Amino acid sequence: MDFDKELDARGLNCPLPILRTKKSLNDMLSGQVLRVLATDPGSVKDFQAFSRQTGNELLSSDTASSEFIFFMKKK
Repeated sequence: MDFDKELDARGLNCPLPILRTKKSLNDMLSGQVLRVLATDPGSVKDFQAFSRQTGNELLSSDTASSEFIFFMKKK
């Protein structure tokens, strides 16, 4: 999937991946896509909740071994 910006949140625990995602999205234009790499297993539910609460679209989430990859589209 194409993306405009990437955030490496590997090694960070809740709530840091979400906080860094929010900060990154604030610096982006509407419709742009952020790719987030994370290792915190709780981030799957965190990103789903973040998407519902903020209106930023969670385009996809994937697990590659012990890493989680999220694609968020800024509203």
